[in-house]
Amino acid sequence: MICISCQSQTSDKKQDLNEIQTIENGLLLGIQVEGDPVKTFNIVDRMNFYKVPGVSIAVVEDGKLKWAKGYGIANSNTGAKVDENTMFQAGSISKPIAALAVLQLVEKGILDLDEDVNNYLKDWKIPDNEFTKNEKVTLRRLLTHTAGVTVHGFPGYKQSATFPTTTQVLNGEGNTSKIFVDTVPGSIWRYSGGGYTIAQKVIEDVTQQSLETYMASNVLEIMNMENSTFEQPLANREANASAAYDFQGKIIDGLWHNYPEKAAAGLWTTPSDLAKYCIEIQEILKGKENAVLQKETVVKMLTKHKNDWGLGPSLHSGEDFLIFRHGGKNAGFTNRFLSFTKRGYAVVIMTNADNGNSLIDEISRAISKHYDLGISDTRTVKTVELSNEELSKFTGKYKLNYQVPNIGDYFIEISIKNNKLFVNDPNNGDTKVLTALGDLKFIDLTIGDQGTFQIENDKIGLVWGNNRFQFYKVDE
Repeated sequence: MICISCQSQTSDKKQDLNEIQTIENGLLLGIQVEGDPVKTFNIVDRMNFYKVPGVSIAVVEDGKLKWAKGYGIANSNTGAKVDENTMFQAGSISKPIAALAVLQLVEKGILDLDEDVNNYLKDWKIPDNEFTKNEKVTLRRLLTHTAGVTVHGFPGYKQSATFPTTTQVLNGEGNTSKIFVDTVPGSIWRYSGGGYTIAQKVIEDVTQQSLETYMASNVLEIMNMENSTFEQPLANREANASAAYDFQGKIIDGLWHNYPEKAAAGLWTTPSDLAKYCIEIQEILKGKENAVLQKETVVKMLTKHKNDWGLGPSLHSGEDFLIFRHGGKNAGFTNRFLSFTKRGYAVVIMTNADNGNSLIDEISRAISKHYDLGISDTRTVKTVELSNEELSKFTGKYKLNYQVPNIGDYFIEISIKNNKLFVNDPNNGDTKVLTALGDLKFIDLTIGDQGTFQIENDKIGLVWGNNRFQFYKVDE
């Protein structure tokens, strides 16, 4: 029987290895041109292509960690490599983890999701104004990004910078604007890291503990997330932490930025630890007791509010499934996780680079295809050929229709290269090759972004990125 058991374990390991190798060599682009053969890519080659020094992946199957693996370099100064225990800054994935603390305190009767949060705040209050006259900022609204609170995200602080307190951040005394209410709470969905900073202050005021202290003993420890912490700046774990890299793949000065906005962006963790969070939620829904939350609370957490947002995570549902998920972006780190509630699958991918999103997309497609998850499928498009003469009217310099913080006026340049439009973005060194889908519609076949030119009264504009960005051609 011992021999049979050993043979079974060896067979399982070989199967896991084969699965991993299939995925490593099966990265897929988001777009397939009709009639062209399907191309697959190796993960290391694509890391080099996107200038992503390090990647770490964890996959959950049947409610258990199936495999976890690191790739590449964690710190080019020391030569340290990424492995499954290398810690990354989670960015906004901090939010759904921090939300667990709020929900715990609700279970204990210390907080109420629908109470005016000013009743919990001690030495700092949300300023009342015309927008809060009849509707108040509540924890439910903060967690679902419907509180009408300002400040989308945070750039972090260099190691040499003065580190502000939570209150100073709220007052706009750090490197971001003051956090306040500028629209009626509950009226719209608008992503707000500022809102989660208010939630952080609530947790700290009612528990009389720092966020990292409360999270360590009441949330992370319960889920056995041993390689995770909300400490900012990081203490005593620097040797296990990945450095951060910019869009060019260059290491960030000081290795990484620090984030006093801990609930919004301050978590250090690993894909394996985030997989434990995913598994915990899955098991609670199956009836697990003595867990980080009660089942009825998790059901509320996964109930859709505006813009399909739950109490912490974003939600996506189909006919027979529900997925909870979140992305994370700090300076030099780009990450993503998603987890099915009932199918027992979860995927966590973390990178130590600003340019990690496209690589994450390609890895996700390979994983989705292998496990038949249906979460990130390649789509087929039909392209057309335009002559250089037809393309020439689109060449030139374009200006974004608003100013970008720390940059100001934002310009891109479009030229012709190999009968396609070549877009150069000098602000981040990014380049795109656009293939025509029609006379005015173009697509980046690598990442799937689409843009449409607009021509009116000899003026040319470009709408890009699912209508998020409007550019106008300007005189040289």
